Amino acid sequence: MQTHFDKTALQRPEIQMADDILRKCVHCGFCTATCPTFVLTGDERDSPRGRIWMMRDALGGGDTGDEMDLRDVGYHLDRCLGCMSCMTTCPSGVDYLHLVDIGRAEVEKNTTRSFGDRLIRKLLARLVPRAHFFNLALKLAKNARPFAPLLPRRLAAMIGAAPAKIGRIDEVGKKDKIFVPEKPVRKRVILLQGCAQRAIAPEINAATLRLLSRLGVEVVVRQLANCCGGLAHHINESDNAHSHMRATARAWKTDIDKGGLDAIIVNTSGCGTTLKDYGQLLSSDAELCETGAKIASLAMDITEFLAAHTDLAPLPDKGLSVAYHAACSLQHGQKVTTSPKILLSQAGFEVRQIAEAHLCCGSAGVYNILQPEMASQLQNRKIGNINKAQADIVAAGNLGCINQIAGADAPVCHTIELLDWAYGGPVPAGLEETLK
Repeated sequence: MQTHFDKTALQRPEIQMADDILRKCVHCGFCTATCPTFVLTGDERDSPRGRIWMMRDALGGGDTGDEMDLRDVGYHLDRCLGCMSCMTTCPSGVDYLHLVDIGRAEVEKNTTRSFGDRLIRKLLARLVPRAHFFNLALKLAKNARPFAPLLPRRLAAMIGAAPAKIGRIDEVGKKDKIFVPEKPVRKRVILLQGCAQRAIAPEINAATLRLLSRLGVEVVVRQLANCCGGLAHHINESDNAHSHMRATARAWKTDIDKGGLDAIIVNTSGCGTTLKDYGQLLSSDAELCETGAKIASLAMDITEFLAAHTDLAPLPDKGLSVAYHAACSLQHGQKVTTSPKILLSQAGFEVRQIAEAHLCCGSAGVYNILQPEMASQLQNRKIGNINKAQADIVAAGNLGCINQIAGADAPVCHTIELLDWAYGGPVPAGLEETLK
């Protein structure tokens, strides 16, 4: 793509970066076939190619001389899930992830959102990362469900997205702790404790710690590393996002500088994608840029780590089929595609493919709250494809996806819960009926 930025604009590092990215796009249109929003709407402005064109003009690199309506650009950028399916498809290597970050920041700087839009974004950015408050809010949301039809659509969507069952909060991460394994220490890792996941699904960290302990992996958890900042970052709450990123990097800095770490383990793939981008996200931070780069190099999804650094033995056939749902942040963001399926198969499950596996389920952080209509269409499409697989169990590696597809015919578990169970852990909650 041709760009026409003036020399003054190119002195801004983000514009220079955008220019480099834009010039790689050849408008081949491959991305349109795999973009969830374009598949639904057929509107070029809801495709990566269309958004790229709009961002070029919005950033000042167009050649038409026409005024660009930044509100219109913002509207279509907001409708982007950030699923990165386009990056998997793109033959030219267009870095859409960072381009859309730049485009959103430019629109945010030069337009004003409605009061309601600003309010819901700030509420989400401040509430969700605080596990204790979020856990309480989710419990209160259950009581508000009868009144949801009377509320504004986004508040109604927030209440509707709350899981049906909310238990006690996960105590992992309440204080600094080192989990010493049952066997002699073979590996040493940091575990991101998580925020929303601790409020909703404490069994995921529990399963992770049990399995790693049986494999001889020592696990370090730091209290202040409680949120990666990804959620706030993707809804343009930049100050909030960077505050969380800096806190996490500082909390891990001493452990990283000491050396001897084999990985930073993440069992929520959306967070994993963010951590693997810390090298870029903290690149302008004089204090923490080096730590950010080290975090990015050490970060691994739990299945990625298990496949590369442990020796889980093959198990006999369990007589159970598993439909594996590939989270966008895992398959597109981190390019982790085979290890979850190989591990499940090795653990004795029959792994079944889901049709249109490349398309997002509509969760995408808090997209299902900010864009409830589009998210609902994607949710129904994904659940329909899951049900067609006719599996006994559904496995996924991301909490948001697990909640979004919970309406499937089969029970939905985190991949690590199934692996923990297969190798000696308890039966995951919700599988009791399946096993009868």
